[in-house]
Parts: sequence; C-alpha cells; structure tokens
Amino acid sequence: MRSTGSVWLLSLLPPATAVLLCIAVWGAIPLLFQVDSFILPSPAATLAAAIEYRQPLFLNAVQTLSTTLAGFGIALLGGVGLGAAIGSSRIAARALNPLLIGFNSVPKVALAPLLVLWFGIGTVPAILMAFLLSFFPIVVNVSVGIGTIEPELMDLLRSLRATKLDIVRKVGLPRSVPYLFASLKVALTLALVGSIVSETVGANAGLGHLVLEASASFRVPLLFAALIIAAVMGVGLYASASLVERWVSVPVKR
Repeated sequence: MRSTGSVWLLSLLPPATAVLLCIAVWGAIPLLFQVDSFILPSPAATLAAAIEYRQPLFLNAVQTLSTTLAGFGIALLGGVGLGAAIGSSRIAARALNPLLIGFNSVPKVALAPLLVLWFGIGTVPAILMAFLLSFFPIVVNVSVGIGTIEPELMDLLRSLRATKLDIVRKVGLPRSVPYLFASLKVALTLALVGSIVSETVGANAGLGHLVLEASASFRVPLLFAALIIAAVMGVGLYASASLVERWVSVPVKR
C-alpha cells in the first residue's frame, strides 16, 4: 500500500505538470514571435521583477488579502443568516429572491466608482466590493440546502413539537453544510476579484492599485508578477476552503 505522503505527491503531479506546460508555452511565445518585453514579458523577466519589487508586492498582497477576508467574513455571516431565512420561509423566499437576483445581475464593476464616491478612496470600498461579489453564492446555496428537507421529515419533526427554529438549527443548517462549502470555494475567489477590481478604481494600496501603477508606467513585468501573485492567492484560498471542508466532513471516531 502507498503511504499518505506518496499519495499526496502523486495528487500534485497533474496540476504541477499543467503549470509547467503553461510556463513553457508562455516562455516560448516571446522567443518564437519576437515579442517585446513591454508587451509580453518572459517568465524570467517576470521572476526578476518579482524579486526586485518583492517588498511592495508583499505589502500590497497582504492588503488585498486582508480586505478580501474581511469582505468574505461579512458575506459569510450575512449570507448564512439570510439563506437560512429564505430556505425556511416560503414568504421570505418569494419576497427576497427577485431582489437578490436583480441586485446580483447589476455589473459590480459599475458599482465600484459609486462605492469610492460614497466611502472615499481606501479600504472600505474594497471590503464592500468583496462582500457584494461573495454574498449571493452563499445565500443561494444555504437556502437550497435548507430547502431540501423532505416533507415527511418536516411532518415528523412537527409532530415531535419541534419549532421552526429547532428544525433550522438542528436539521437544516447541518444538511446545508455541503452546499455551504461548495459556495465558499466560489465566494472566496469572487471576493478576491472584488477587492482587486475596487483597488483599481480607487485605493492607496493593494494588488489592484499596484497593477494600475505598473500599467501606467509600462512596467509590464511587474504587472505580470502582481497578476500571478493574485492567481496564487486565489488558488490558496480555494485550497484552504477545500481543506476545511475535508476536516469538517471527517467523521469523529469514538
């Protein structure tokens, strides 16, 4: 039997191979087509820029990560509460679903200048944008998870004099955990996108702000380095949600 370490290394082989192939194709394009570095920098030029500007890259990445987690945390608390209300009440679902769908259909890029206008340049618009992008998937998945309780089980619980709050708290929310984690993986990456989009519109720090400055000064290798760091952060957030899901789903041994 294979050890846990060898299985883990084998699981990393396909994504590592795909990443290496992408880097090889990326590095071959400037060589084959004689593309200038200010249009498409090579991986070596991007790595050199990342090393040269490692301190501002790190500081701006920390800023983006903090705003992302703050906005996501607010979306998680509000989304679980509203999703539980919608999933347990048909009246709430009929009243709120059209509003949620309509609001989610509004392009969030159009809201970024308004948030800067209302709250000023800084961290608050980035947090709110992260919240807006990650809120809807959590609400939908939690409400769907709670709404999947079988009518027979509902009748049984009511016959045992369980209140609606007891049903939601002891049956609905545990049943919605798989749906919740499915939404968290998407919501975390969307929150990161929201933070970066807001930082490109109006912010004093963050990867979006750094990307805007790098593009304005034609430092394209630095721009690519910031984008790659954002991609790595997104993969890390997704992997973190997957690890928490695996840890929560492991049955407790007695």
